[in-house]
Formats: sequence, structure tokens, C-alpha cells
Amino acid sequence: MKREFLADRPGPRIRVHVLLRGNVGGRWYDVDRIVTIPAGTKLAELVGASREIGVPLDEAIARSPHLRDTIMLNGERCPIEREGERALQDGDELYLLSPIAGG
Repeated sequence: MKREFLADRPGPRIRVHVLLRGNVGGRWYDVDRIVTIPAGTKLAELVGASREIGVPLDEAIARSPHLRDTIMLNGERCPIEREGERALQDGDELYLLSPIAGG
């Protein structure tokens, strides 16, 4: 079965701002990009296809799995397990920030 890539889907497009910053699992990330994806793309689909569009969200989550629960969408926590089927909207802002510890 041929894999369908986000970029290959026909139809209208939306723009989503993706931020990924900080030291996650021993690797430094500094991503601040607006990506163009098909309208109707769900949160889990975007994360799963993130390398395809040049934003390593899936890699960062693999390095630090708790980020699946702390991913932010428009300023609110949006856990992938609970909100993965949520369709992204034009102008949404999705971000992962590395945890900061102090003491």
C-alpha cells in the first residue's frame, strides 16, 4: 500500500505556526516555522508526518515521551492521546517547550 504524504493531499491548505525549543532528550531544538498543510489535518497526523514537512516534532516526542501530554495548541495543553483527532485550523499555533527544572 502506498503511503499518503501530507504534501500530496489535494485540496485547500491551512497555515500552522510550529515552535519547538529547548534541550529535549539531550538534543537542542530551535524551530520556529509556519507550515502549510492540508485543511482537515489532525494533530496526531501532523505529529506523525512532522519530519516530512521539516519539523521534527515526532523525534522530540520520541526523545522525551512526556511531551505527548504537554504539547500546547493555542496556549492550552492538548495531549495527543486525548486530542489527537482534533482538526487543526488556519492560524493555529502548536508548540513544544522543553521542561525547565530549578531548585
